[in-house]
Amino acid sequence: MIQRPVGSNAFEFVIVSALRAAQLMRGCIPRVEGFHKHTTIAQMEVASGKVTRLVEVPAVVVGEL
Repeated sequence: MIQRPVGSNAFEFVIVSALRAAQLMRGCIPRVEGFHKHTTIAQMEVASGKVTRLVEVPAVVVGEL
């Protein structure tokens, strides 16, 4: 079992890991070494900080301020 980083949100860890596992199943190159299932590799990547979620910044439309 992979331990999520201290202070991280459990829901976010699961969602980001699941999305990364889907990428790995489509053929993306793993960012950690080892021969594990795609789900375990994804969790290892998220736990080590090599894969994170993208925080979107809302766009400001000129003239709406």
